[in-house]
Parts: sequence; C-alpha cells; structure tokens
Amino acid sequence: MLHFRASILKPTQLRLLIGVVAVAWFGLTAQAADRIAIVDLKKVFDGYWKTKQADLNLKERAGELDKKRKDMIDDLKKSGDEYKKLVDSSTDSTVSLEERDRRKKSAETKLRELQEIEQSIRQFDQGARAQLGEQQRNMRDKIVVEIRDLVNKKAKTAGYAAVLDSAAESAAGTPILLFNVNLPDLTEEVISQLNATAPAGALVNPGTPAPVRPK
Repeated sequence: MLHFRASILKPTQLRLLIGVVAVAWFGLTAQAADRIAIVDLKKVFDGYWKTKQADLNLKERAGELDKKRKDMIDDLKKSGDEYKKLVDSSTDSTVSLEERDRRKKSAETKLRELQEIEQSIRQFDQGARAQLGEQQRNMRDKIVVEIRDLVNKKAKTAGYAAVLDSAAESAAGTPILLFNVNLPDLTEEVISQLNATAPAGALVNPGTPAPVRPK
C-alpha cells in the first residue's frame, strides 16, 4: 500500500488526484442511486395475516364494549320509566299530602340516579373511544415495524440504496411517487414472506375490517 502526504505532491499531481477521487466517489454514488426499489405499504399492510387478526381482535373488543354500553342504556331507560311513574304518582290527588311528598322525594332521588347513569355513559363512551384508539395504534405500529424490518433486511441483502412507498401520499392527498421507470417492486415478495408462517385460516377474509391503517 502506498503512503504519501498531499504536501509533497506537485500542484498538477494534486489536482489529478482530487479529480480521480471525485470521479470515483460520484460513480459509486450514482451506482447506489440506481439501486432503488418500491413497495406498496398499504397493500402489504392489508395483506398481512396479522393485520387481519388485529382487525378481528379490535372488532371483538368493540363488540364487548357495545354490549356493555347497551346494558347501561337499558338501565337508563328503566330508571327513566320509574322516574316518570314517580312524578305522575306524586300529583295523585287521591292520596294524602304526606304520601305525595314521599313520592316527590322518591322522584327527586330517581332523577339524581338518572343523571348519574347519564354521566357514567358519557365517561364510558370517552374511555371506550380512548381504549379502542390506543389498541388500534399499538397494533398498527407493531405491524408497521415488522414490515419495515423485513423490507430493510431485503433491501440490504439486495443492495438497494432506498425503498420507496409507492402508496404514500402527501399532506394534500396527492401521490408522492408520480413516476418510475420499471423500478423493482417488492410488494408481492414481502407479502408472501410475511404470510409464510400464517396459522391455518388466518388469511380468510374476516369481513369488513376495522379502520386500522398506517399513517
């Protein structure tokens, strides 16, 4: 290996050396830039068996919360009917004034109970939305990380300088990748590899999926 110091080179030799290094560097950069592939992240995400399973899990949890809310609504309706009866009976002139006062107080108590149930339903709705939203985000983020890890490994193995998401959109909702000249598309290959270890029946269409999508 040759060792030298730039200070002992003649000006013409130094310019020649810089030129050779520059050409070599730009050549390597251009060669790396030519190694670009694309992948449709949305298609991969939707086609991954874990996404379908996540959709089912999210729908099941939403169903459980809906059932619990329905029970609370039934309690609200029942209490509302009881309150109405107490209000009506508190104005019954065929009973004593003392009895009407007792029924009026019972109606007031039932009204407070109604208000508490209504407040509980509002709090339940807020908590349910937050819970489902967090579950949705966690599942989505984990799945996207798995997909990205696989794409990164394939890109490094194949020597790609970059892999672009062909389904990506700008903030204005317009496509980011407007044109490509037959760039290698890794989409189907990635989906196939992700689903290679899918459990039996995991790829069966579960119906209308829950709105779990990568950002």
